[in-house]
Amino acid sequence: MKVSCLQENLSRGLNIVARAVAPRSTLPVLGNILVATDSGRLRLSATNLELGITCWIGAKIEEEGATTVPARTFADLVSALPNDKVNMQLTVRTQTLNVRCGQSNNDIKCIDAQEFPPLPPADLEADLVLNAADLREMINQVAFAASGDDARPVLTGVLLEIDAGEMTLAAADGFRLSVRTAHLSTPAAGPIRAIVPARALAELARVSQDGEETVAMSLPTGRGQVIFRTKNVEVVSQLIDGTFPDYRGIIPTSFTTRSVLPTLSFLKACKAADIFAREAAHSARLRITPRGELEPGTVEVSATAAQTGSNETVVDATIEGSPIEIAFNVRYLLDVLGVVDTPNVALETTAASAPGVIRPVGREDFLHVIMPMHLGR
Repeated sequence: MKVSCLQENLSRGLNIVARAVAPRSTLPVLGNILVATDSGRLRLSATNLELGITCWIGAKIEEEGATTVPARTFADLVSALPNDKVNMQLTVRTQTLNVRCGQSNNDIKCIDAQEFPPLPPADLEADLVLNAADLREMINQVAFAASGDDARPVLTGVLLEIDAGEMTLAAADGFRLSVRTAHLSTPAAGPIRAIVPARALAELARVSQDGEETVAMSLPTGRGQVIFRTKNVEVVSQLIDGTFPDYRGIIPTSFTTRSVLPTLSFLKACKAADIFAREAAHSARLRITPRGELEPGTVEVSATAAQTGSNETVVDATIEGSPIEIAFNVRYLLDVLGVVDTPNVALETTAASAPGVIRPVGREDFLHVIMPMHLGR
């Protein structure tokens, strides 16, 4: 293998794939990045056997070939090189990659590319083509609600459902639920239901930010995998086996109080409460008080900590229904308010012991359910 490419492009490609490198593995090759020539471009791939990321970059190919390079050594070296042309040449017999750039000359010990796990075939037909910006927004509004606890693997994933012309993403961790729907411009051939690891979707959202227009999604039959492809990046993930909970049964169908608040004011009030709620299991109290017709109602967000002190912030709101006092994990409120993109947000509540529902005002495609916390007196 003998190739040359720009340092800037190589560094960006390595940053994209490095997140899939296995930090600790009994297989040394999983700590490496595959560097291979591929149809006139340079292919960079990394995998931990559950998640794989591939990136293609422009390069001048003088001799075809492939090897795997220690990920951290290679990424650190390339980021330290001058912004110039990088020349790479592999000595196959010793599996040594010579990397030259400007006045810098380096030799890196590699592992044969044949030891790297096989990658998905390049000619897979897409089951669906999705708008990249819409998909990224959907992921950002849902993936954070998935569980980080491997004790219930199914909750560490995001349920992806496609039926006719509608796509739904749903994630829950036992304390909150996020659901986002979208209409597809081109309906799927048949219904799809799969549980995709939240981390894989988060990586897809991260790597598809460079002005990509579409993302092709494939679910190869019998492989238990999902493959997402953009023009220059591919994300492959194992699907999660199991049955996702009936999330529709968790969503309250009615409410006794509906409070409409300015999203930014509510977010700032929760940030202030979080400073004091850290010592109290992140519990923040919401005192919702309707007023007369000519006077706005109020939502008082408060938190108390024995060591630090207390905080109360009053936010004016339009309130329909009866007064209520309810407590939520303020971190969960911050997470969802951070992904609401409308000026106003609605909080629907029923009782201090019943879940609350947050909806962006003016949008019907997103909702978030939060379980309440015990109201300490």
